[in-house]
Amino acid sequence: MVEYGQGVGQATGVGGGSHGGGSQDLGAGAMAFMNDAVNQLNALPPTTLVIIVVLIFVGLVLVRRAF
Repeated sequence: MVEYGQGVGQATGVGGGSHGGGSQDLGAGAMAFMNDAVNQLNALPPTTLVIIVVLIFVGLVLVRRAF
């Protein structure tokens, strides 16, 4: 286990690294979010995608008229 950095931790009874469960940096979290969003869009049927595009366009027109 020494080659994995556990030599000292095993001998002293103290493990290396954080003790609070894994941590994920901000960049990895953002990339995971984008990856999940793209996968979700790829799984939608074409009719649903068309409806989403139309709704976004109508929403933008309404926002433009409101301001």
